[in-house]
Amino acid sequence: MEQQSIQISIADRYYPLRIPANDEEKIRAAAKIINEKIALYKKRYANRDTQDALSMALLQFVIRLIEAEQKEEANQITEDLRSLDTLLDEYIKINLS
Repeated sequence: MEQQSIQISIADRYYPLRIPANDEEKIRAAAKIINEKIALYKKRYANRDTQDALSMALLQFVIRLIEAEQKEEANQITEDLRSLDTLLDEYIKINLS
């Protein structure tokens, strides 16, 4: 996979990255969203420093990640139950009819 070097800015700090070429758009979009959240928290809590805004943005993103993981687990459990229900229906039709 072709690698490329890019530089992104998060919270007014620059980070050089070596990434797969097809990930550039995704990484730049992520950095943009992070910076927007940091700006929101810096505005909301003007008496705090950038580290506080970064921490609050990170907390918000991790909460969303946990919620998404829990939803995925719930979806998987629902799918497993549907499969089990189908198997039980088939067993009943074959063995108890």
